[in-house]
Amino acid sequence: MGYNEGMNTTSLEQARAAKPRVRDLLRGVPQLTGVGITRVGEGYAVKVNLSGPSDAGAALPSEIDGVPIRVEIIGTVTKRTVR
Repeated sequence: MGYNEGMNTTSLEQARAAKPRVRDLLRGVPQLTGVGITRVGEGYAVKVNLSGPSDAGAALPSEIDGVPIRVEIIGTVTKRTVR
């Protein structure tokens, strides 16, 4: 059953509390480039950034403690130089 984004009323505090749990679930996943917080509908979600496809991303639940989880493949992260 999918998460209804239109009904998301998750607070920023709830998303902040869920973020370490998501990070712990992904510990050791080489494709993990970051875990953050993003807006989804009227509330917040934990956002997982991956450098490429990973079984770990697909295995994550759609939510933790009522906080939605969004996974995005963003590619390789590289250092940018300012000119």
